[in-house]
Amino acid sequence: MHKPEMELVLFHTDGCHLCEVAEAQLKELSLPFVMKDICDDETLAELYGIRIPVLMNNSNSKELGWPFDVEDISKFLGA
Repeated sequence: MHKPEMELVLFHTDGCHLCEVAEAQLKELSLPFVMKDICDDETLAELYGIRIPVLMNNSNSKELGWPFDVEDISKFLGA
């Protein structure tokens, strides 16, 4: 059976400098991820409003909150 690819979600919002840094770190590691703007969902805005950027691993629902760097991301993913 084929194991589905891990899906990473980066919770962010437009104009967030730290979110841009987090996005660049994920791209530096060549990791597949989707970006989810918390302003598009009231529940997400309440959950993550003062915590973004937050990286979530959909395969286990674990979250990595800011501040983090490429080394922290690698550890978070078990690399």
